[in-house]
Amino acid sequence: MIDKKRLHNDMPTQLDYVIRQHTSPLEVDAEAWNDLLALQSHPSPFLRHEYLAAMHQSGSSTADTGWTPRFITLWQRNEQGDELQAACPLYLKDHSYGEFVFDHSWANAYQQHGLPYYPKALIAPPFTPVPGSRLLARDSATRRILLKAVIAWCEQHELSSLHLLFCSDEDVEACKAEALMLRHTVQFHWTNQSVPYADFDAFLATMAQDKRKKIRAERRKVAEAGVSFRWSLGADISDADWNFFYRCYERTYWEHGNAPYLSRDFFRQMQTTMPENWLLFTAERAGKPIATSLVAVQAINTPARGQNSTINEQSDTNSSKNSEKVAYGRYWGALESVDCLHFEACYYQPIEWCIQHGYQRFEGGAQGEHKMARALLPIKATSAHWLAHPAFAEAVQRFLDREGQGIENYMEDLGRRSPLKG
Repeated sequence: MIDKKRLHNDMPTQLDYVIRQHTSPLEVDAEAWNDLLALQSHPSPFLRHEYLAAMHQSGSSTADTGWTPRFITLWQRNEQGDELQAACPLYLKDHSYGEFVFDHSWANAYQQHGLPYYPKALIAPPFTPVPGSRLLARDSATRRILLKAVIAWCEQHELSSLHLLFCSDEDVEACKAEALMLRHTVQFHWTNQSVPYADFDAFLATMAQDKRKKIRAERRKVAEAGVSFRWSLGADISDADWNFFYRCYERTYWEHGNAPYLSRDFFRQMQTTMPENWLLFTAERAGKPIATSLVAVQAINTPARGQNSTINEQSDTNSSKNSEKVAYGRYWGALESVDCLHFEACYYQPIEWCIQHGYQRFEGGAQGEHKMARALLPIKATSAHWLAHPAFAEAVQRFLDREGQGIENYMEDLGRRSPLKG
């Protein structure tokens, strides 16, 4: 049992609540989870119940792959029954792969001192380095109660550590209040103007001449190679398109010497349960598909549609209080080698689509300084960490202080190399 008295220390309010642990996302009511997600400031498709359930049901994130689900929910009891107040996707990890915030050196230090680092607790969607809400809650007080409950659960199970990856600002505030250590990494995002770009040329006009010239040259190489693109959204992504995408995705992983994280069944479930959140770019040459780029999209709650639709996409609404329209670059692969095809498929085509469809942001994913030359600018992404062992916590905090200064210096250096006009 979790010590409720301990959870209430320094909290501004008392709640009649029940804390539950779930060994599968399927044990949590999907509608209640998604309704709670919709209330957050930074909801992403990757915290939807359907996404987490597909990870589990497809075998992509289970105990067999080192992702043992232990979802935590907090319920308030009332006359109508239990109402979900807070929740988070917690996993027990017996490795550090698929996280994109690297703590291998911490694990090695534990091992050198004869202490177990694994299993550890992780709060994040598997294999998905996308910033967003992690501690789903109806208000800040409930968010802190949830976090206290999770830490108490980790202590109860004698876990080495707890890690919340790519947190929202609200999550960071809760973690700071509970004295968790913060760690920063750098990602690269493209952002539309407050007065949106009229077209891709208007976007290019904001860039320094050498960068603008380079992008035009790269796009010209792809076009002169006889490659054209088509895009499909939602239900307009056909079975054949999904099958071809997975061939490309799988081949890319094997070419880099790794098995793919995600199974074909995972994407089959995405096609079935949340098609409206996926946008596929297909590169073709001589009528034959040769490469694909899969992008996730936010704020698509109207019926799925593609490029031949007559529905006005500008009327899209989001049930979340945050109606910003965001696209997320996720997966790519090619069966043929064409110079600059990766840049066209993964950056220029999605950015052009975002401009055409009124999207405010395109997130290019973790790492990749080369993205700056394509006007994806650096932003800091924050994670939070709790270590049970006091001496190791002190050592890690000293490491994070040094690393954090390095990140600040790196951000300043990147700022001086902005691809935009001065």
